[in-house]
Amino acid sequence: MGLGYDGKLYILAFDHRGSFQKKWFGIEGAPSAEDTQRISDGKHLVYEGLEKALQRGADPSVTGALVDEQFGEPTGIPQAAREHGLKLAMPVEKSGQNEFDFEYGEDFGAHIERFDPDFSKVLVRYNPDGDAEMNRRQSERLRRLSDWLHEHDRKFLFELLVPAEDHQLETVGGDSDRYDAELRPELMRRAIADLQDAGVEADIWKIEGVDETADCERIAAQCRSGQGREGVVCVVLGRGADDDKVDEWLRAGAPVDAYVGFAIGRSIWGDALRGFLDGSVEREDAADQIAENYLRFVRVYREAEGKAPVG
Repeated sequence: MGLGYDGKLYILAFDHRGSFQKKWFGIEGAPSAEDTQRISDGKHLVYEGLEKALQRGADPSVTGALVDEQFGEPTGIPQAAREHGLKLAMPVEKSGQNEFDFEYGEDFGAHIERFDPDFSKVLVRYNPDGDAEMNRRQSERLRRLSDWLHEHDRKFLFELLVPAEDHQLETVGGDSDRYDAELRPELMRRAIADLQDAGVEADIWKIEGVDETADCERIAAQCRSGQGREGVVCVVLGRGADDDKVDEWLRAGAPVDAYVGFAIGRSIWGDALRGFLDGSVEREDAADQIAENYLRFVRVYREAEGKAPVG
């Protein structure tokens, strides 16, 4: 199986675990069985929104569900996604850690094979000017995962976050928006180059949004640099930003050949889930809202790349 991915991909991401249970359910530490059921039901509401999007015209062959085993399995979300012909992505990383490690330790491969997702996903915080020893440890683990996945003909979805180092923020007066615009694009490119040099080969890079198409082009060029990477692609992540900002990121990436879609989470389902949990929004209405938000981002992306809207 060649490196990369062929086709568009619009992923609804709801694989959040530690942050999900804390922010939306107020649960600290290990959840009880009852807590797990409540959280799983919240996840299923998000998935119900995705099913409604299918009913309203979303193409299942390019529609993705990124959901975790811990809270997705109890209500059968991975199985349902498969039954509806969706692209299934599932995380491998341990939740809520600054340093990447495997959620299930040495058993990571068995868990992947059990659920048989289309994509195995990691979220990694990696700043090329950050802690060199931590970066080395992460790279070694990620190379192990990369090698295992490709030896087993599986696809690797890599979510790269580049948190600012203190000295980097100082150069932009402590302004995180300036960091995002002026420093982060090149740091992302360097991070990808470092990981590639360490033997980490992603099929799909899940990229924090950048404001300028030229920066997207440079990042995409790095993703595809070197022999055998011609089919590697990028998708834009939402980072919980408001609609206007996510739209800006989608419009910057969509015209770039190597960009094939998005993987957006909280920006799609956050308000709807909150309303459902506080009782201000009925379940059916919340699912409708999630469906419409998802379809709207698909339309924004397709229009930005010059394609006809969907849904």
